[in-house]
Amino acid sequence: MENLRLLLAKHGFSFKKQFGQNFISDTNLLKSIVALAGVDKDTAVLEIGCGAGTLTRELAAAAKRVVAYEIDVKLQPVLAETLAGIDNAEVVFRDFLKEDLRALEREPYTVVANLPYYITSPLVMKLIEESERAEKLVVMVQDDVAKRFTARAGTPEYGAITAAIARRADAEIVKYVPRQMFTPAPNVDSAVVKMTFVKERIPVQSAKAYRDTVRAAFLSRRKTLENNLMQAFGMPRERAAALLRQAGIPDKARGETLAPEQLAALSDLLYAER
Repeated sequence: MENLRLLLAKHGFSFKKQFGQNFISDTNLLKSIVALAGVDKDTAVLEIGCGAGTLTRELAAAAKRVVAYEIDVKLQPVLAETLAGIDNAEVVFRDFLKEDLRALEREPYTVVANLPYYITSPLVMKLIEESERAEKLVVMVQDDVAKRFTARAGTPEYGAITAAIARRADAEIVKYVPRQMFTPAPNVDSAVVKMTFVKERIPVQSAKAYRDTVRAAFLSRRKTLENNLMQAFGMPRERAAALLRQAGIPDKARGETLAPEQLAALSDLLYAER
């Protein structure tokens, strides 16, 4: 494939800041991402934000089939050239965030994506909360976001999205990628995060109750969990304190100090009393 910049210029394509477009052309990096995802001829792949199709092409060479989403229809002629002669890759020009995910899930699949930074968190949350058949998410994200996805309780990076991911998947940073590897180069470095779904990783009585508990725990990082519970659920202090005692949580604890398993236990207690 000819030089990426020349290919884009040939089709009169200009980068759009609102879509967070930063493309990869380094073949070794692309092959590395495919290998880290464990994609083989039995793997169905969902790609989100396929850009110029360089990663799509490498995925298609290894996978059973690839369905790639792209929001920018101006990339249509670029993708037609990049993916010419490839019969196991389909490009869908729609906003993936607006899709009914469960209606698309016909078989187990792996998500592999160089995610546009502006939709990273909502997109990961959509997959974590809604997916029933995803097996892995292997996503290129901003370096600081990767650290949030994989953080441990009690660290500055640990937050609501960390706890949400932990309920369903094991998350790890598998590769760091310097900003110079992208066209155009962003202002930050990136990392590849691999999230492997594990059935009943952290069992809960209600996924909704867990979400509500996590949101309450991180409602205000400056406040104690007791105060956050009072504010989020409109409960009296005595009830909030009793729930924390029942869960074995110190009354002055803050939400960011609780491991996902502790949040799950608290969510079960909240669910039981409703």
